[in-house]
Amino acid sequence: MGKRNASRWGTVMLAAMLCVAGCGGSPQQEGGASGEPEAGEKLTPVKVVLDWTPNTNHTGLYAARDKGYYAEHGLDVEIISPPETGADQLIASGGAEFGVSYQESITQARLQDVPIVSLAAVIQHNTSGFAAPVDKNIKSPADFEGKRYGGWGNPVEEAVIASLMQQEKADVGKVEFINSTTDFFTGTEKDIDFAWIFYAWTGIEAELRDVAIDMLYVKDYSEALDYYTPVLATSEKMIAEQPELVRAFMAATSEGYQYAIEHPEEAAELLIAAEPDLNAELVRASQTWLSPRYQDDAPRWGEQKATVWSDYMEWMFEQGVLEGRIDTEAAYTNEFLPE
Repeated sequence: MGKRNASRWGTVMLAAMLCVAGCGGSPQQEGGASGEPEAGEKLTPVKVVLDWTPNTNHTGLYAARDKGYYAEHGLDVEIISPPETGADQLIASGGAEFGVSYQESITQARLQDVPIVSLAAVIQHNTSGFAAPVDKNIKSPADFEGKRYGGWGNPVEEAVIASLMQQEKADVGKVEFINSTTDFFTGTEKDIDFAWIFYAWTGIEAELRDVAIDMLYVKDYSEALDYYTPVLATSEKMIAEQPELVRAFMAATSEGYQYAIEHPEEAAELLIAAEPDLNAELVRASQTWLSPRYQDDAPRWGEQKATVWSDYMEWMFEQGVLEGRIDTEAAYTNEFLPE
């Protein structure tokens, strides 16, 4: 999905998160144990909120549900769409036990004392970047000068673009920033020249549409920008009060993503069956591209490194996106990933 659509956070959303986190949310379910349920054992209801419309970033969740891995671990998992304020506030308030988030939004949220924690990196390396149709002639960040960028209006966008342009002695002041709600293809035909996308979805869709694009992956310009996006998240309250439920959820979810890694074709069909409104051809092609990238070079799916969290936080602080530093060790955990 286009990153400008997928990452829906900012000052207003963070304020809402603070409110719901402070005012409390729906009560958490009790119990939740790992292992196969005994005959007649009641499954523990669990909600997982997505970050945007269903796509191949989420395939492991659907595989875990529809292959029965969650049930084997005593869980009855419901996958839900995010509210207008985004997934993070629902996770923080307890309206959903788990959800799909981003390292960048968790970093900003924790600076506002919103107690959400990353449990796993869905994709090991950042597959997002700036894309433009080839006729826009954007071959490097220097070519952003004089162009129109379509985004979602968060300060981190201009900070990233400015940082990449500075490396090539280009002037971010010559970029026109436009808040765009249209999809990448419509936008670049009408009023923008480039946008921030996930290649696994929008880039693959461009291939299927036979639309040639130039793709500038942000990780290729700075190690600090090779951060985790997306991630699976929960609240500090869940970790403190129901660690066995968290452990069970992550055990089953890991199985789901491992299935998607090893069986991309079958995993794609599971997602298509669960979400028939999706473009089946796009799902299949996207899954083929993304499955080997879930774990990539990590020792296990979901593994997160301390340096990835600290380096990106320092980059955000140095760029003026963060007003202060956070304790990055508290922002993520590998504790609940199966060995």
